[in-house]
Amino acid sequence: MISRIWHGYTTKGNADTYQKLLKSEIFIGIHNRNIQGYKGIQLLRRELESETEFITIMWFDSIAAVKEFAGDDFEVAVVPDKAQKVLSHYDKKSQHYNVLVDNYTTNHDL
Repeated sequence: MISRIWHGYTTKGNADTYQKLLKSEIFIGIHNRNIQGYKGIQLLRRELESETEFITIMWFDSIAAVKEFAGDDFEVAVVPDKAQKVLSHYDKKSQHYNVLVDNYTTNHDL
């Protein structure tokens, strides 16, 4: 499994607008593409002193599935124009990680 991680930042005034855009349009659009091997997305939000940070974590079966989502130059961030208008800055590239453990547990002996 591959985890694709990306960071974006908004002003505090644009944070709720950006979050609503993600949930009401962008995430639905990704889902509706029916990408083979796309497993889902998580959204994290953190309030910083002068801005709001968002992290998206996408889950794919393989790099081939990531390429179906992002294209052959799969590290380049996919940031729709609407999102760019409310972001103050963002990662130009996404990071990709091989998922070694995919099991949340309270067992601390792992």
